[in-house]
Amino acid sequence: MMTLTKAQRAAVKRIYDRHIIGHGNTGARFILTSDLQSYRHFRRTVTPLLAGGGCAMVQAGGMWIGIETDGHTHT
Repeated sequence: MMTLTKAQRAAVKRIYDRHIIGHGNTGARFILTSDLQSYRHFRRTVTPLLAGGGCAMVQAGGMWIGIETDGHTHT
């Protein structure tokens, strides 16, 4: 597990809320909690981008999302 900046942690939480809890734009927010991946487990899947200058990568919503040290996200 890599050490994230405060901005990266906030971005990971937004990604988790959008892609894991909210299931993207489907509006399906009423899901059994036993079916959900916990935030703590999701955050442990964040990996560093090799030679990425502190950029973190996480897989969500069927894609890899890059998270810069300032919290900016991109696919």
